[in-house]
Amino acid sequence: MDQATRRVRQGVALADFLQAFRIGQVALWERIAEIAAADPETSRAALPVAAHVMQVIEVGSTVAAEAYLAAHQVELAEGDRIRRDLVEDLLAGRAVRPGPMLEVARRCGLEPDDRIIVLVAVPVRPLRPGRSLREALRHVRSVLGPSREGVTVIRQEQLVGVLPVATDDVRTIVPDMRRIYRQLAREGFELAVGASTVHTGLDAVPAAYAEAGIAREVLGSDPGVMALPMISTIDYLVLREDPTARRLVRPALRQFVEEDLARDRVMIETMLAYVACDLNAKLAAERLHVHVNTAYHRLERIAERTGCDLRRFADVEELVFAIRLLTEPRGVART
Repeated sequence: MDQATRRVRQGVALADFLQAFRIGQVALWERIAEIAAADPETSRAALPVAAHVMQVIEVGSTVAAEAYLAAHQVELAEGDRIRRDLVEDLLAGRAVRPGPMLEVARRCGLEPDDRIIVLVAVPVRPLRPGRSLREALRHVRSVLGPSREGVTVIRQEQLVGVLPVATDDVRTIVPDMRRIYRQLAREGFELAVGASTVHTGLDAVPAAYAEAGIAREVLGSDPGVMALPMISTIDYLVLREDPTARRLVRPALRQFVEEDLARDRVMIETMLAYVACDLNAKLAAERLHVHVNTAYHRLERIAERTGCDLRRFADVEELVFAIRLLTEPRGVART
């Protein structure tokens, strides 16, 4: 078992380990044959031994394989435990302690002052029978490889990853994240993946983790990939769930939003379409599939009920912010 454990830690593959064992056994038999060849009586005595030697080789190979696999499982379990402890320390803002955790961090490409991002992935559909997040984790690790994997673990039914990056803009690696996401989707893993902005230093992991969680919330119950820089500043503020911001909404705006939500959201949808079309009522009417006079009439009603001048940017901004704050998360725009 000690030999098997040592070879596992050295990175020796099972096939190579067994080949080395068999070479030793074959060398033993060749030495027996060499000694027996010098004397006819010894040669005759050696023949019955041949079957026993072959049996020893067969049984020995089986025992060696079992010892290797047992050592490999122990090493994997220990490695996973160290990775989980490392991620927990990073999320708590604790410095990486010298020893096994520091060795794992460096082996995964994480140095104290490196640029990093944090990913959070959560299943949005029940996993297929026989599937588990551990399979998804193994797939991510195999695709990224040791140099780019960082530390990725399962934490509270989430995949949480701290990854080293060579860029200041996480959006440049979103295509790679989407490629991995699509591969996982084909395997039956429908995940909502959130990515933080790029931070410098492992001490920034707690803040990056919070950002990744907010990015994931943008997706709601839909699968996909969302990096925090891909959402607008106003959407970010809405997702922060700040009660003070809600209290600052003027009563007239609050009443307008709440009343329209209780009805059919027609006025809210008209206002959001008007903004999406750069305050162009004609384009908003086309987008809403209504007559342009209907769009103008709705905008006039919105202005009357809110007291906002919809030709002034400041008024439009305040009204849209109130709508985003007081509506459900589905009001968050995705870019």
